[in-house]
Amino acid sequence: QVQFVESGGGLVQPGGSLRLSCAASGSIFSGYAMAWYRQVPGKQRELFATITSRGATNYVDSVRGRFTISRDNAKNTVFLQMNSVNAEDTAVYYCVRFLAGGPFGSWGQGTQVTVSS
Repeated sequence: QVQFVESGGGLVQPGGSLRLSCAASGSIFSGYAMAWYRQVPGKQRELFATITSRGATNYVDSVRGRFTISRDNAKNTVFLQMNSVNAEDTAVYYCVRFLAGGPFGSWGQGTQVTVSS
């Protein structure tokens, strides 16, 4: 079963940038669609970016134009480039396999992103 390890989170100032990574292991990663979710305490985990096995991407309106999801199948890694961040982007960020419109399989431990001056 594939497992994911997210990294790259931290403290960033409003308007700044951050790059998250999600390393996959244990299965055939290149054939998977992948997604990034985020969660704020007390709220449901929110889907905001997806990428197909061939690299087609989709975003929710709140991050479109600021965030970019990408993948490197040779490295079994999915990336999230976050630009022009704001306080509303503060959350724990997770990657997961994406199948039939939803998350499939196990979640990683997530990585905390805090946007604050």
